[in-house]
Amino acid sequence: MPASLDLLPFNLRRFEDFSFLSNDLGECTFLSNDDADRFLKGEAPCDDATTDELRTKAFVAGTVDNDTYADRYWARRPHLDQGPILHGFVLTERCNLGCQYCHSSVVGMDRTETDMSPETAEKCVDFALQTSSGGLTIEFQGGEPMANWPVLQHIIEYARERNKIANKTLSFAVVTNMTLMDDERLDYLIENKVQICTSLDGPQDLHDKVRIMRGKEGGSSWEHASSWVRKINERYRDMGLEEGLYHAEALPTITRYSLDRAEEIVDTYVDLGCRAIFLRVLDPFGFAAITNHTLGYDIDEFLAFYERALDYIISLNKQGVQVMERLAAIMLSKMIGGYDPNYLDLRTPGGAVVGQLAYHPDGSIYTSDEGRMVAAMGDEFFKLGHVDNTNYSEMMGGDLARSLVLASSNDQLPGCASCAYKPYCGQQPEYNYVTQGSIQGRMIESTWCRKHMGIFDMLVKRLNGADPETRAIFERWTISRPQEQFIQSADA
Repeated sequence: MPASLDLLPFNLRRFEDFSFLSNDLGECTFLSNDDADRFLKGEAPCDDATTDELRTKAFVAGTVDNDTYADRYWARRPHLDQGPILHGFVLTERCNLGCQYCHSSVVGMDRTETDMSPETAEKCVDFALQTSSGGLTIEFQGGEPMANWPVLQHIIEYARERNKIANKTLSFAVVTNMTLMDDERLDYLIENKVQICTSLDGPQDLHDKVRIMRGKEGGSSWEHASSWVRKINERYRDMGLEEGLYHAEALPTITRYSLDRAEEIVDTYVDLGCRAIFLRVLDPFGFAAITNHTLGYDIDEFLAFYERALDYIISLNKQGVQVMERLAAIMLSKMIGGYDPNYLDLRTPGGAVVGQLAYHPDGSIYTSDEGRMVAAMGDEFFKLGHVDNTNYSEMMGGDLARSLVLASSNDQLPGCASCAYKPYCGQQPEYNYVTQGSIQGRMIESTWCRKHMGIFDMLVKRLNGADPETRAIFERWTISRPQEQFIQSADA
């Protein structure tokens, strides 16, 4: 008679030759389908080692005391007692590029009336510093934020001064197309510990095809982005900073033109000294919604592209080239790394309001950058208020904030509550709203769900059959270390 086990709650996903199990502690394990069938009946699997693993990982009752269980549960959810960490400051709607998939509301470079004023900028800083989180990042966005360079500088200096009172762990980032970068500005950003992020879609012809320079002079946006990425990475090396930890952050947006060029895109990043690449699917916001008929694709086409790129990246690592795909690294950190990196698009509740806020140049406050994009499309549903007259506490406890927390909590969403990837996945209500007309979303029809489930499946299959070298690569991707260079001292 097989030993009888009292099972704790878990979810299961069955593949052709194995089953993947997870529980609310974020623990996961792999069983043969025969062992999974036994376990579902409350019987011990065939070998003692597997049974011991199930006990250790709290799939079996009576093996973990309640206090330890609770501690392990909350250790995976540190964001639940924090306020918004990411604060996106849109410094201007002006931009000198005409990107075919742009999801922002951009205008010509002469439209200076769309710039954030110093007075509004100060109010946005004061509002952001009210967050109940112990730390926050102010991210400069646009348009092209460097078009409003004096206000960018003013925010850094004002926020550092105000933080002497707020005493937060403060950091800054700028998302720029690099076209307005020069040596003086680079010196300022590095001296003031600002992380620099850009978009780079791969080889020059692919990048320039969709990220088009405006104006009579034309030119190559790729030449600007690639040359400054290389120069920034060289500066960090010259400063003695670790290459694997400090580099210009860049990411490609995958269009239809990208689908058969996975290896070239990865090679471009490696050649520029980037050690991470985030393969980003097209957003359904802004201009991208209009150009989808030429740039878009079925989500299965994206997944085929992603799988090809992922396997190529793994093969490069086996040749000694250390580069990782960032979304895969985030997912692996949750599954085998033992922690949640608090990526706002892949957590529960989601990042809207309680994880991030976005500030329009006029001082309007939105649930996220995506919420602001919805407003640019003519719908103010995700507007939370204005820095002139909105009370922070009332906003965070308001109806919209509460609704978004409920809508983005996996524990109560049909399809999510019973999914084996529930402990690792998350929702973006703004995406659901634009694509399905509801902040809750219907996962059975959701491209958001299909994308993330598809990538989780790829990783789980590779984990289950991983040779020691592949396992070591995946474990290396889960290593997280703070980038102290970008932290502002409150007493500076």
